[in-house]
Order: sequence, then C-alpha cells, then structure tokens
Amino acid sequence: MSVDRLVRVNELLKRVVAEALFRVMTDRGFDLSSVTVTGVQTSSDLRTAKVRVSVREHHEDRGGMLARIRGHAREIQDIVHKSVILKYTPRLHFELDESIEQGDHVLSVLSTMEREGLLDAADAAQDPKTPQDPSPDT
Repeated sequence: MSVDRLVRVNELLKRVVAEALFRVMTDRGFDLSSVTVTGVQTSSDLRTAKVRVSVREHHEDRGGMLARIRGHAREIQDIVHKSVILKYTPRLHFELDESIEQGDHVLSVLSTMEREGLLDAADAAQDPKTPQDPSPDT
C-alpha cells in the first residue's frame, strides 16, 4: 500500500475511532472531555491499528480509563467496520499517549527557568550577541 494512502487511512480511522469512542462511552459515566485520540498507526496490510489516546486531568486513573476503553474495543471496532470500507477492518489496539503531558512538562520547566532568569543566561551563552554594524561614514 502506498504511503499516501496509508496516511489517509490513518487520518480517517482517527476521526472514526474518536466518533465511535464518543458514541460508545457517552452513556457509561465516562469523562470523555479528558480523552483525545491523538493518532492511529495502521499496519501496511490493514489488519491491525495502534490507536494512541491521551487522557488529561486524570493522572491517577489513566490506566483505569484506558482499561475501560480497551474493554469496549470490540464495540468501537464494530462501528469502524460499519463506517469505513476497507479490505480488512483493522483490529484496534489502544495505547496511552503521554506526549502532550511531556510537552506540557517541558514548557513548564522552560517557563520556570525564564522566570528565574536562567533561560536568558543560557541563551546568551549559546548565541552571543553580534556586534552592531558600525554607522556608515558621512
């Protein structure tokens, strides 16, 4: 399968899985406002797909929330099967994506360094100011 088509399939599955997740989990007392489908990586034979899910604001219960999503994977997969026409409906494997939280942590560290004046000193050491051009003689 061409790379371009696989990219399109991944984006389509990302959208459909997010919609299916919303439909399946809405009536089950699940806090969907903190769950985001961040990406889908489908195998080249379309038989499996890794679905990356970010869970925000529930740091202590991320594993439990992911387990509940995994428990309804078959229902979500059935909706995907009915919504998307592919040679095979990929088997969905849900995994926790912590990249957003890691990015937030890096931004927090940089912000702290900037407030304490450490970031400016580090910038000056890496990128010394270039001397200004002398004024043209008149």
